[in-house]
Amino acid sequence: MKTDYTALVAYAETDISLLKKAFGTLFESKYGTSDEEIHFYAAPARINIIGEHIDYNGGKVFPAAIDKYIYLALRRRTDATVKYDDVRFPGEFSFSITDNFTYKKENDYCNYLNGILTILKDRGFTFETGFEALFFSCIPAGGGISSSSALECCFAYAVSDLYGLGIDGVEIAKIGQESEHRFMNVNCGIMDQFIIATAKKETAILLDCATLEYQYVPLKLGDYRFVVMNTNKKRQLSDSKYNERVSECKIGLGVINAKLTSLGKKTVPDLCSLSSQDFAELQDSVKDPIILKRIRHCVTENERVYKAVAALKAGALADLGVLMNASHDSLRNDYETTGIELDTLHEEANKTAGCLGSRVTGAGFGGCAIALIHKDGYNDFVKKVGAAYKDKIGYEATFFECGTGGGAHSI
Repeated sequence: MKTDYTALVAYAETDISLLKKAFGTLFESKYGTSDEEIHFYAAPARINIIGEHIDYNGGKVFPAAIDKYIYLALRRRTDATVKYDDVRFPGEFSFSITDNFTYKKENDYCNYLNGILTILKDRGFTFETGFEALFFSCIPAGGGISSSSALECCFAYAVSDLYGLGIDGVEIAKIGQESEHRFMNVNCGIMDQFIIATAKKETAILLDCATLEYQYVPLKLGDYRFVVMNTNKKRQLSDSKYNERVSECKIGLGVINAKLTSLGKKTVPDLCSLSSQDFAELQDSVKDPIILKRIRHCVTENERVYKAVAALKAGALADLGVLMNASHDSLRNDYETTGIELDTLHEEANKTAGCLGSRVTGAGFGGCAIALIHKDGYNDFVKKVGAAYKDKIGYEATFFECGTGGGAHSI
């Protein structure tokens, strides 16, 4: 039985029992044998069907987990040592469970994990022993389908299970988000962690990011499929203009509330509390054209989420495609998070027969887009869009069809 990265990916797609056997063999070749049991966990990537950059503005979002996973093998130790390693990018990191963790650039992805351990300690959980962890992922790193959130939620779920902490999915999502804020200095919303921690197969989630109220919506696409289109443009969320957009929206909210106060009206807690009518009445008070555009995106995108959910429930997939296109246009023109790579994928996708709509998914600034296409047109779609992209951008995009996935779980 092969136990290299390529073999593990193949087993993950075909036979979970073979995956566990091969992954366990690889784990023991790395860390040795022990009387302690090796436990196995997985967490999915996600796409956001619609509702981009409004999770941190109190909006509604409509994500779904997909069937691409990060995997973790985890085993208790008898001492306080903590060890991390990765199959595809080997290199052992060693700490003590008693450490007072802080962000250090040289600790790479371990910062996410140590951040979660710190948050758990702050919440009163204790760890009598350390552990050994080995990861491998089928999720493209930095591709805009939340590889970092999958890492966080997989690890938080696994630690909760291994040590019997009893943390539910919603709290796991909150812990993952807090790790991003405190350890990675990324002021992300809750959407990515929430869907990854709580997802169910064959559904998407309509999530109110202000209240965390949510409902599962059956994801019935008939003869259509979502295709993920990866620009392969290197990006890091913390190095992007993500935090700048968060700041601009805070400024916009301040301007709106100042105007409401001057009119003797009640202020709003976030931009997505505004309707299109509210925006029309208040927009003259926003003098900065950039801030005005940011507000307009939040208001219109939030309303598109409601319309998209209604379209999906009605089986009106063509209407969903129109809304996806409108979302991309808003992210390009008003929120300015797309760029030539994502715009090229969007434009070329919509030229292809059988495509109902497409849009950037995730933070943007590179990363991925999604397209809703007829299942029989996939090969032609990849050929035409891929060729046009390479001709214009100079390097290749990658594509994959995706089904739905389940949330963070043990295997």
